[in-house]
Amino acid sequence: MSKKVIALCLAAFLVCIAIVVWAQEKSLNRVVSETLVAQIDPSSFMKESFTVSPDNKRVAYAAQEGGKWFVVVDGKREKPYHGIVEGSPIFSPDSKRVAYGARVGDKWFVVVDGKASKQYDGIAEGTPIFSPDSKRVAYVAWAEVKQFAAVDGKEGKQYDGIMKGTSIFSPDSKRVAYAAQEGGKWFVVVDGKEGKQYDDTGVPIFSPDSKRVAYGARVGDKQFVSVDGEEKKQYDGILEGSLIFSPDSRRVAYVAFVGEKRFVVVDGKEEEQCDGIAEGTPIFSPDSKRVAYGARVGKKWLVVVDGEKGKQYDAIGTPIFSPHSKRVTYRARVGNKQFVVVDGKEGEQYDAVYALVFSPDSRRVAYGARAGKKRFVVVDGKEGKEYDGILTLGGGRIIFDSPDSLHYLAWKGDEIYLVEERIK
Repeated sequence: MSKKVIALCLAAFLVCIAIVVWAQEKSLNRVVSETLVAQIDPSSFMKESFTVSPDNKRVAYAAQEGGKWFVVVDGKREKPYHGIVEGSPIFSPDSKRVAYGARVGDKWFVVVDGKASKQYDGIAEGTPIFSPDSKRVAYVAWAEVKQFAAVDGKEGKQYDGIMKGTSIFSPDSKRVAYAAQEGGKWFVVVDGKEGKQYDDTGVPIFSPDSKRVAYGARVGDKQFVSVDGEEKKQYDGILEGSLIFSPDSRRVAYVAFVGEKRFVVVDGKEEEQCDGIAEGTPIFSPDSKRVAYGARVGKKWLVVVDGEKGKQYDAIGTPIFSPHSKRVTYRARVGNKQFVVVDGKEGEQYDAVYALVFSPDSRRVAYGARAGKKRFVVVDGKEGKEYDGILTLGGGRIIFDSPDSLHYLAWKGDEIYLVEERIK
């Protein structure tokens, strides 16, 4: 081959590389727009009450001024009261409605869309709640020393107690369940029907198709999971909050322990024992075929996916499957540095990383990061505009609206902005 031909081929090759690099750089060009959502008054702001709407575009919180309490929604004050129930306000799943518990004098009631309910001797923390379709409301109230659940204003049977945080709607919004106590025994109430009594019960969960119910229970010093009324194998303990159904509603997983050892149980099959299981795991993939969880071996943590162990780190976060179920990402820490691991590949190290998310087409990964005083969102390894903070408090997160657009809430001083980005 002549030198002239070689030179031409080399030139063409370099042009192709330049085009690819240019295309990659262009594909990560991020166009940013900002909209002021609210300005926070630090002197009256009650941090524990701060909540972000599910669509990540609105904010609400309880505040106090001059001995009065009031809820602030998108920067606008609601009516003042003598008190606001802990765990409220809340947004409906469609982000259009707001509800909270309030007090006037010694009476408590629920406020939904500005309208007050009947007054009671108390409203339980963590209620009210909205149904998934945002149309229904439930809460737990006191009548003297008795508690009961009220659904759409209709009061249920009174009990000695209703377990905090156990009142739930089914995914189709048609069913209601909670754990109740009477005469020293606990049981789960589903659609008004009382289940078997135990020494203790956990939080009931519905399957995604709303047809199945599962919860943890205790008899004596042994614990087990009940699925559709069938009691599973007994263990020394069941980790609270670990019980889940798969997205197709067919499979069940949870964390159990025997002595000091912890392990994941999937469809009745016990995984390898370890020294600890990460909070928020196990998880199923969207197609229900895969399982992932974080495990501790000695002082090190690793992620297990389909039984295969990943690299060990000082700490790890909850693993996340991509929408098509083929990819996995999680955050990890080595020393005082954190980074994101995507498909086994470690990303840039920062002082902190958080709010990991895949794009709807499973191609992109975005997350919040902090480097010194700088805070920004990273998309496919590229750092975005800097802010005083990326809001994760109260359920704040990063949301992809399409494969090439996303939004999140960010702090600038005492102002909260909705930040929308388009990736060109």
